[in-house]
Parts: sequence; C-alpha cells; structure tokens
Amino acid sequence: MRRLVLASDNCGKLREFVALLAPLGIEVVTQRSLGVEPTEEPHETFVENALAKARHAARSTGLPALADDSGLCCAALEGAPGVRSARFAGEGASDAENNAALIRALEPFTDRRGHYTCVLVAVRCADDPEPLVSDARWHGELIDVPRGSQGFGYDPHFWLPALGRTAAELASEAKNRISHRGLAMSKLARRLATDWGWH
Repeated sequence: MRRLVLASDNCGKLREFVALLAPLGIEVVTQRSLGVEPTEEPHETFVENALAKARHAARSTGLPALADDSGLCCAALEGAPGVRSARFAGEGASDAENNAALIRALEPFTDRRGHYTCVLVAVRCADDPEPLVSDARWHGELIDVPRGSQGFGYDPHFWLPALGRTAAELASEAKNRISHRGLAMSKLARRLATDWGWH
C-alpha cells in the first residue's frame, strides 16, 4: 500500500480520510504517530494553511503528505469563523465551546446561511512545485438547538434543509458522500490517479 501522512491530529478527520482513501489502496498515517508536532496556521486563507501543513508534514517525515484546512463560513458574520473555526472560542476550545460562541455571535441575525469549506493539498515532497489542490463547499443553515450525535465540530448545528436533518444526524457513510470533505476528496482522488499515477 502507498503511505500518505495526514497533517492533522483531528480524530474525526482521520476517520473520514481513512474511509475515503482505503478504496484507492492508500494507507493514511497521522503525523503524530510519526512523532511530528503540528505546525502553526497563521494564514488568513484555507489554501495557505493547508499548503503550510502539508509541506511541514512532508519535510518532517520524508513521505508524501495530505493536509486539510476546513471550517465553517457564515454569511452574517462575513465568513467567520472561517480559518479560525477550531478556535473560535479561543485556543484549545472544545467543540461545545466553539458551538456556543457561534450561536451567541449569530443571535442578532436572521440570516443563518452558512457553508463548510474544505481545501485539500497533497504534496509528493516538502518542496513539491506542483501541489495538488482540491476544494469544495457544503451549504446549509445554522440552527440554535443542536441535533444529533454523529460527526464533530459544528455538525449538530449545521442544518441541511433538503434532508431535514443536521450533519450530526447523518451516518458517516452518507456524510462522506455529500460533505465538503467528501466532495473535495473525490476531486483529489482523481488528481492522485491522473497526476501521480496513484490508482
């Protein structure tokens, strides 16, 4: 099997990537399992953060690397929490704390439109001049009262009108088919096959 180091320590993301990449014969290993600490994410865009994380993981392990930078963007909040989704309530904040901060921030607004954005970057080596970049969005609305126990992050508040449920009420396989990360990964899988010959 080909090995790809995942530049993330997020258990939820790891589960999703393992499921999405297994059919391609790709083994996903976390950077932490190889003794690599996460790098800083100082940039204002998802793509810059994902590229920095992928290069760091590849440089530290000598393996091809995959990085994800993703988050929730709310129309009423001018795109926030955006790249700060995992720390919207402060550094080290829990999902529950971030969710509470988001609902407080949205309280004055009737516009509850939001979307998840995912940007994936894969590099063959740290200095790869041709990183593979894939992105996707998943549109929904934010609700005040959480529903469901699946997923992670803002999923319990992310309402999908067409399905009549939140992202946290979806089984993982169903979520992987329609989510921002699942859609971005499908695009990236095609690029891995055509550009890297990984098929």
